[in-house]
Amino acid sequence: MTEINVLIVDDQALFREGLHTLLASHDDINVVAEAANGQEAIELVQQHRPHVVLMDVRMPILDGVAATRHICVDTTDTRVIMLTTFDDDEYVFEGLRAGAVGYLLKDVPSTELLDAIRAAMRGESFLQPSVAAKVVAEFARLSPDDAPPSRPQPLVEPLSERELEILGILATGASNREIADQLYLAEGTVKNHVSNILSKLGARDRTQAALKGKALGLI
Repeated sequence: MTEINVLIVDDQALFREGLHTLLASHDDINVVAEAANGQEAIELVQQHRPHVVLMDVRMPILDGVAATRHICVDTTDTRVIMLTTFDDDEYVFEGLRAGAVGYLLKDVPSTELLDAIRAAMRGESFLQPSVAAKVVAEFARLSPDDAPPSRPQPLVEPLSERELEILGILATGASNREIADQLYLAEGTVKNHVSNILSKLGARDRTQAALKGKALGLI
């Protein structure tokens, strides 16, 4: 089992302590450090090189979006998940533009948070359904580098009916496990389909696949 090194970043000590206790109860997760602001987060990422950073948005000295932007430029082996109380469009899109691979609200069930951390470790994106819906519906607001072309070209290899079905569910923010349960498939089968979808769409992650699928009229 690969151990996932996690850095917790939040200006509320009680929240950090509670999250630390929760994560430490799982054998595959190791909390390497805690930070109270974005500047501390940057320094601790350089020191510990964690696999995943759980990043709050609003913090003193340096906010989470600015810290995420710096971390994503400075290192390619650390992935940031925004974990916050704010689901306003401004915060969602700023966080994703900065390079975050996930955006979760602090009231998320612990099982979903753990799924998000493990997904980030695998190089996948993870968004709550409400957040994923905002991304797909408002994809035109993303930066030019992230947004699909205004006149998308037809796919060289079209998606199969099953892949289209999975893409539609994926765009709601569902995990592989949730897609598997909904379609009565093995989780490994869904994972293979998702890999094929990313390849055919030329997407680097699930979020971009949803965006491109929307632009192509597949969703």
